[in-house]
Formats: sequence, structure tokens, C-alpha cells
Amino acid sequence: MTVAKPNKINSHNEWDKLREVVVGTAEGTIANLTWMRPDPIPADILEKGLKLAREASPQWFYDEVGEDLQGLCDVLITQDVTVLRPTVFDQSKIYGSPFWSSTTNNVYNTRDLNLVVGNKVVESPSYMASRYYETTAMYSIWYHYFEEGFCWIAGPKPRLDYDVKLPYYRDENERVLSEEDIRHKELTGGRVEKLHKLSEREILFEAANTVRMGKDLLYLISSSGNAIAAKWLQSVLGDEYRVHTTRDIYRSSHIDSTVMCLRPGLVLLNSTRVNKDNCPKIFEKWDKIYFSDVAPTSEIELKFQNEVRDPIGSEIEALGFQTNLHDMSSPWVGLNLLSVDPETVIVDERQTNLIKILESYRIRVIPIKMRHIYTQGGGIHCATLDTVRNSTLESYFD
Repeated sequence: MTVAKPNKINSHNEWDKLREVVVGTAEGTIANLTWMRPDPIPADILEKGLKLAREASPQWFYDEVGEDLQGLCDVLITQDVTVLRPTVFDQSKIYGSPFWSSTTNNVYNTRDLNLVVGNKVVESPSYMASRYYETTAMYSIWYHYFEEGFCWIAGPKPRLDYDVKLPYYRDENERVLSEEDIRHKELTGGRVEKLHKLSEREILFEAANTVRMGKDLLYLISSSGNAIAAKWLQSVLGDEYRVHTTRDIYRSSHIDSTVMCLRPGLVLLNSTRVNKDNCPKIFEKWDKIYFSDVAPTSEIELKFQNEVRDPIGSEIEALGFQTNLHDMSSPWVGLNLLSVDPETVIVDERQTNLIKILESYRIRVIPIKMRHIYTQGGGIHCATLDTVRNSTLESYFD
């Protein structure tokens, strides 16, 4: 991690000139094991589970993830951006509460649980037990910035002592595939995304459910953020900000595979999910780029998923654990990009159709290699957290 004298945390939106950023890491990644019972994990079951988790996390695979993240860091440095990295702990260690026990998965997606709003950092309380301590990998960075001072807010830790995930359909077998589902299958070799809703008993959300536009934030009520959390977020940010909610554009997780603000007055929207009828009203006067022609999930990742992660995931579940091994990002994570400034973005090199349409809007595109975004559960925007931009707090909708 860079040890230069810190600047003040200052990031109000997604597009102003980027000065400092946290890039995630693949170091120590291991498939997670979650034991949703109050009783201890039997020693033999834990030993078998950890052995399987390591088999599902081969070093060659995460070496490639690490190489690509380093490539992203190298590009950012050429754009005069200071890069910080998390401090990794042993993610195979079991931790717990009175209600459950778990390991951590990774600290790749630094944006997922950390929301920077101006000079504030909000740690978001995930609905996943496996993410309970993930934000602590960022603490060395936050204490680095704390020399200059910032407002550090941690969401209330949820108990998770009940069934947090509620079924999206009364009967999954009676599910009628939507156009999005059908297109998802076409792009992923036949996989269908499993859906759920969140209970409203506790404040549950992941920071990547939000997109920042100065005094206005758009919050997606979804499988990774509930309505009560939006109310809590508004309460801690105060009257200076307006938290707008939407639940119509997307049934699943984070918003940055669906809505990416490129500069004031211009937004990139996933046209598989967003159309003129359900587009959030906040963008009524903005120019909209409707796009969904992403590259399909890579054959290498699908092979690894089908031949390694899925079978081992089933073995782990048979031991009584929950695991993330059946999870993959949707193909629309290909829209996930990082703005260096209002005229420059960093994009996955496989997304050639997206690159063309962005260039037609006179946006300079820097393509980079990101081989495993679908398995890692996040693209370039997910794996980065902008902490300093040359920006001031403004309203873009008054």
C-alpha cells in the first residue's frame, strides 16, 4: 500500500477526475463455508469442508485474477492515480456469533461493502454471514486517511439468526422465464440466475446497491439491499443528501451492472432491464445510452464453474454448509466500468460492442484484461473504490 501523506477522502460522484483508489486483491481467496446453526461445527466436518474449499480455489486461478488486478493498478498509475490495496487476513479462519459460524471468501470487491459519500465512509451491513468481517481488510487504509480526518460510519451488525433470504417465487418450479432470464441463459451456456428477496427485519444492504450523483444517490431495493436500509442510509447522511429508491429495474443484486453514470447528464443503462417505462425518474432529463449487447460469459470461466466449482459446491452443501460456489455474476457485469474522468473510462477488453458505443459519445476507452470477473462476482467498478476525486458537492437535478 502507498504510504505517502494522505489526502482527505473526497468523492461525490462516479465521474470526476480520479486521484486515489482502492483496488481489491485475490490474495488468500478461498471458497467460503457458512454454518447457519448455533452449535459448533464438528471437527471432522470442518476439516472436510476446508479441504474441499481449497480444492475449489486453485492457486493458478487466483494467480491469474491477481495478475489482472495488478494490470488494472498499472493502468491507473499511468493516469496519475494513487493506488491503495487492502490488508488481507486469513480468510479460511472460522469466526462466528451466537447463531452461526463462517469463513470469509475474499476482499476482491472493495466497493461492495464500502460507500464513500463526500468525506464520509459508510460500512454497509451485508446479509451474508461470510462478509461479516470483510470490511476490516480496509481498516489499514481508513486509519491512513484518518490522519486527515473523515466521518466513519459503520452500519449496525445484523444478527442473521433467521431466514434472511425469502423466495422470489412461491414455487421455483412454476417460474416462467422472463426475456432477461432467456437472454441470461443464452449468454451463460444455459445457466439460470436464482433469485431471492430480503427480509425487512434488520438493516441489510451492500454499498454497491447505490450509485452516487452528488447530493443525490440512487438506491436499488434488491436481493442485496432492503427498504429499511435505504431509510437508515438517508438518516445517517442527513438532509444534505437525497436517497432515491428503485425496485423496478432489476430483481437481483448490485446496481452497477444496470446503471452507470458517466458524467452529468449522461447515463449508461442496461436495456435488458431498463426501458423508458421503468427508468428511474431521476434520469428523466438526462441523455441515456441503452445497451445490453455484452460479450457472453467466457468459456474458460464456464468450464471452471461447471467442472470444479459446482460439483465441489454440492459436496460442501452435503456436509451441511452454505457456500458461494454456485454463484456467478450475470453476463451484464460486462457493463461494469470505472471512470477516470468525464472523458475517460476503463473497460473490460472483451466488451468490444460497449467500447464502440462509448467511443461514439467521444469517451476515451482504456481496455484492460479481466479474465475472471464472472467467478469473482464483480467487474472493474466492483473491484475498485474511489476515495479521492477532484470534486465538490453539487446537485445535478435541481
